[in-house]
Amino acid sequence: MKLIHLSDLHIGKRIYGFSMLEEQKHILQQILQMIKKEQADGIMIAGDLYDKGVPPAEAVQVFDKFLTELADLNVPIFAISGNHDSPERIAFASSLLRGRNVFFSPVYDGNVCRVSLQDKYGEVNIYLLPFLKPSIVRHALEEKYEKELQIESYQEAIEAAIKEMNVDKEKRNVLVAHQFVTGAKQCESEELQIGGIDQISVETFADFDYVALGHLHSPQKVGRETVRYCGTPLKYSFSEADHKKSVTVVELFEKGKVEVSTIPLKPFRDLQKIKGTYLEITSKSFYEKVNQENYIQVTLTDEEDIPDGLEKLRLFYPNLMCMDYDNKRTKSVQEISVTEEVERKSEIQLFGELFELQNNQQMSQVQKEFVMELIEKIKEGGNH
Repeated sequence: MKLIHLSDLHIGKRIYGFSMLEEQKHILQQILQMIKKEQADGIMIAGDLYDKGVPPAEAVQVFDKFLTELADLNVPIFAISGNHDSPERIAFASSLLRGRNVFFSPVYDGNVCRVSLQDKYGEVNIYLLPFLKPSIVRHALEEKYEKELQIESYQEAIEAAIKEMNVDKEKRNVLVAHQFVTGAKQCESEELQIGGIDQISVETFADFDYVALGHLHSPQKVGRETVRYCGTPLKYSFSEADHKKSVTVVELFEKGKVEVSTIPLKPFRDLQKIKGTYLEITSKSFYEKVNQENYIQVTLTDEEDIPDGLEKLRLFYPNLMCMDYDNKRTKSVQEISVTEEVERKSEIQLFGELFELQNNQQMSQVQKEFVMELIEKIKEGGNH
C-alpha cells in the first residue's frame, strides 16, 4: 500500500506582508500531478491546513479547489486539524465528505477516527489524531467516564488518547498526528510552547508501523525511520532557505516492513539570502546573478546604515522581503535591547513573567493551558 504524507500547508500564510497564495496554488498543483503519477492508495495531510483558525476566504477557496481535485482521483484522503486550525471548522461536513472518501478528524470527544483499508497483505488501520492539548483530552475523557482524571502534561494527554484507541498490534497501523516529538529539529517559522512543555516522547507511538507527523517544518525522522515529519511544501522563513522541500511516500508491505522515500518539490519562487555592501549588492554584475523571481533577504555589511535602504534596494530586487545588517556595530552588541527582547518573546512567555513577578511563583500547567487558550481566542477574534 502506497500512502502520500503531506502536512503544514499553512494556506493563507503571509511572510513579511507578502501573500504566499500564488506560490501555494503552484505547489499544490505540483503535488496533485505527483500524486497522479505515483498512483497512491491514500493521501495523509497531518494538520495546519490553514495558517489561521479563521482563514480568509481566498485561502478557503484554494484548499477547496485542491481537495476537490484530490477527491476526483478517487483516492482516500485523511486529514487532521493542527494547532493553527479550528477543529470545529475542519470537522464541518465531515460526515458528508466521507461519501467521497474524504476523512477529516472530528472534534475530539474521547474517540479517534479510524479508517481501514485493504491490500494483498491484509488490513491497514489509519488513525486520525488531531492536535490535542491536555485540557481537551482531560475534559473529553472526564465526560466519557464521568470522573475526574489527572491529565496535566502533553505527554499524559497523548498517552491517554492513544490508550483509548485500543490499537490491534497484530495489524498494520498508521497514525496521522500533529504534535512536537522530543528530539526533532525546529525552524523559526514554527510556533512551539515555552520550555518545550508540548513535547512528546517518540516511544509513545510504539504501536504504530508508521507515524505521519505534522507541526515541524523541516522534513526529518524522529527516533526511527517510520516516525517522520514530512515538512512544509514551501519555505516559510529564511531559516529554511537551504532546506530541500519534498513530499514523503510511504509504502507498507507485510507487517514490519515499511519503505519511506521522498519526491522533491520545486517552488515557483524560492527564498534566497544575499549579503554584501550596498554598492556591491546594487552593482549590475551582482544583481544580474540573482534570480529576480525569488523572495530575497538582504544582509548589508556597511558600517553606516543606509537611509531608506529597504525601499532603495527594492528598486533592484522587487521581491525583497527584509533587510538587516552584519557589521562591527551589530557584532559588538552582546545584549539584546529590552524592546527587541520583548518582541522575540511569545505572549505566554510575557504573561508568565508578569505572573511570576506578581505572585513570586511560576504558573501551574493548568494555568498555562488556560492562558494559552485565552490568547488563541483573542487572536481568533481579531481575525473577524
